[in-house]
Amino acid sequence: MKLPAITALLVSLFFAATASTASPDLLGPALNGPLRGLQHLVFCTRGSYDDPHWYANIGYYCDDEQRKAYPGNGKPDESRLFRLDLRSGEVTTLLDGQGGTIRDPQLDYDGRTILFSHRPAGSEHFHLFEIGVDGTNLRQLTDGPYDDYEPIHLPDGDLLFVSTRCRRWVNCWTTQVGTIHRSDPDGGHIRAISANTEHDNTPWMLPDGRVLYTRWEYVDRSQVEFHHLWSMNPDGTGQTVYYGNLRPHILMIDAKPIPGTREVLANFSPGHGVNEHAGRATIVSASLGPDDPAAAQTLHQGPLIRDPYPLTEDLFLVARNRQLVLLNRQGQTAVLYTHPGESQVHEPRPVAARPHEPVIPDRVQPASATGLMALADVYEGRNMEGVERGDIKRLLVLESLPKPVNFSGGPDLTSWLGTFTLERVLGTVPVEADGSAFFEVPADRQLFFVALDEHDLSVKRMQSFTAVRPGETLSCVGCHEHRTRTPENRFAANLLALRRPPSRIEPFAGFPDVLDFQRDVQPILDRHCLPCHGYRERRGGVLLGGDLGPEWSHAYFTLLATEQVADGHNGLGNKPPRSLGSSASPLLQKVDGSHHKVAVTPAEWRTLWLWIESGAPFAGSYAALRNEEQQQRAGAAMGEIMRGAFPVINRRCASCHHSTELADGRPKRLPYDPAMREERRPIAGRPTAEHERIVFPNDPIALYSRNVLVNLSRPELSPLLLAPLAPEAGGRGACGPVFESTSDPGYQAILAAIGRGKAIIETEPRYGAEGFRPNRQYLRELQRFAVLPVETPAEAPAPPDVFALDQAYWRKLWPSSGPPP
Repeated sequence: MKLPAITALLVSLFFAATASTASPDLLGPALNGPLRGLQHLVFCTRGSYDDPHWYANIGYYCDDEQRKAYPGNGKPDESRLFRLDLRSGEVTTLLDGQGGTIRDPQLDYDGRTILFSHRPAGSEHFHLFEIGVDGTNLRQLTDGPYDDYEPIHLPDGDLLFVSTRCRRWVNCWTTQVGTIHRSDPDGGHIRAISANTEHDNTPWMLPDGRVLYTRWEYVDRSQVEFHHLWSMNPDGTGQTVYYGNLRPHILMIDAKPIPGTREVLANFSPGHGVNEHAGRATIVSASLGPDDPAAAQTLHQGPLIRDPYPLTEDLFLVARNRQLVLLNRQGQTAVLYTHPGESQVHEPRPVAARPHEPVIPDRVQPASATGLMALADVYEGRNMEGVERGDIKRLLVLESLPKPVNFSGGPDLTSWLGTFTLERVLGTVPVEADGSAFFEVPADRQLFFVALDEHDLSVKRMQSFTAVRPGETLSCVGCHEHRTRTPENRFAANLLALRRPPSRIEPFAGFPDVLDFQRDVQPILDRHCLPCHGYRERRGGVLLGGDLGPEWSHAYFTLLATEQVADGHNGLGNKPPRSLGSSASPLLQKVDGSHHKVAVTPAEWRTLWLWIESGAPFAGSYAALRNEEQQQRAGAAMGEIMRGAFPVINRRCASCHHSTELADGRPKRLPYDPAMREERRPIAGRPTAEHERIVFPNDPIALYSRNVLVNLSRPELSPLLLAPLAPEAGGRGACGPVFESTSDPGYQAILAAIGRGKAIIETEPRYGAEGFRPNRQYLRELQRFAVLPVETPAEAPAPPDVFALDQAYWRKLWPSSGPPP
């Protein structure tokens, strides 16, 4: 149907005013020149969503399934699909969403049918639909309890799109993940072709038949820095960086090839990316390789735009708030249309036929559960200073594991701002004397590697991921090598690893493949470390007891706070050799007999090594992730402790423990905390036995204080009580003493406050405590993913084995042909 006549008149008057006063006439010459055959554009309008992130516009939020993330956030949307006549200005409604949402229109190759994503009114999910450019023949293609969006046509007729059928949640947020899937032309035979644990977005065809897309990923590096352009074949093989994997702090999205060039037009959304992909239209040249900053040319300043689409080498469509805008290489703009409603304009596309790209034959072998990887020379790469030939003997193969739930912007109990995912240890493969390796790996899994020396200590850690499709053989030059390099011919034909069959991954038999600190590491500390670093002794101020603070255990927090473990620190990646993992972790040196004759058994050393190389997690199950209520309970417990303890501390402790005791008035390493958002940094020196290095009262929520000095498993063993208590009364007497006996009113007040905090946080058993049960959201999602029966009661007779549940969930995601041998 047509817009009302008055609206069309206002639009035409706006065109006239804009052309005569503000904007150059970009459209007129184009319609008489390179766009002479173009008559119509299609675009859609829709309301906003309230989440700041570019990806959080589908499904529901993990903590509360009644809270919706899609546009309108559960309220009716004012969304329509329109066709604009560029020559007359006439606007035609092709589809009225009637309270639902329309997004991502894409024309087929003949320019007659529009493929798009639609969430009909009253429904919860986006699915793929088709409609003619005249608004007839509406047809639904996909269905089910998942979101399908950002679709494109493949030259062989199949469809490619992003879907939440991957059944996972954002590792650092509370919404679901979408990855790239493929289907038949009618929406059948849907299969995942990406193993990403995070979002893929906005796939688009390149002229050579590959797919260009945005990949967000972070392996032991910052969760907010790396979302860049990648390419793959339409079957998911050959995944490789296209541009930007070494350029942090920008989201590169909505990329499409510019006709007649080797360039692509993308939207560079600032920082971690903003709502609705808004950013600056940027031309990226492939001729300079994937890393050169000079390859990216920003086209404009001023307001952010969305959804750039290259019409010609020089003219580009963009959406800007309620306007459709024509943009050229010089940054000049001309407004084509202003929408009269409150909805925003999105995804302008030309209604025109276009040639098919070449069809790249499928290389996937569905019957296979594995693929092959060939490495030419592990010594070839960037940031490899100090690594000599012969240093590297093996590769450790690790897998980053997807999450069935998530409730916060940080790792929560998975780690202390280190890894955001659990990392499965698959095993090792040999590296030949010439630096080559050739080995079999499980298909459709997110894999990364650590180069190991003759003592199995880490030399170089991969901080990105790779994957193979079933039956695929994937090769690489080296370790973080320059992407413009290829193996030299004189080496490629003579690689030692290629003279033999591919290696099988050698697992660590008898050891867990996913480590849990309390289950696997704490018993070793109990046997070897507690005599000196327990609650009553605590030599050097180091506490390695396994009791719980408000988040993690005391031992876990202390090991990371005192830099005994070198994890990724949520940094920018590609760290220097021997700066991450086992070779940079003093803990392993302290158990080799040189530290007060502490010597662990080979099995114990291997367990500690496995824990460190798998990201040093605290909780080895995603069932530990705390929902909003559980996180608030921890905060309420600490609030109760503060209210009861600080009056005593102010009177009797503040004269010695004041903010000037430490540089900058606080410990130098504070962990991630939802309330504080502090950057994690190393403590300047270990705490001393004399003053415990607490910071009261000027910094009462310093996390060193809350995670070491308060014992919420056994309040009477809180260092906050033991340090000022006289030795004759069972304390350490490190502070004077302040309390002569446990009957001191001040001691009793603090003990009572910690006891009240313990009662609050133990309203239900915590992770790591006897009787722990997963929260309802974890069980809900495992039921939705068919890991648990739908009728599973929330209160089963016995607590479930959460480690087994996680493993069952991950197995559900493996290729249908089953697990690898």
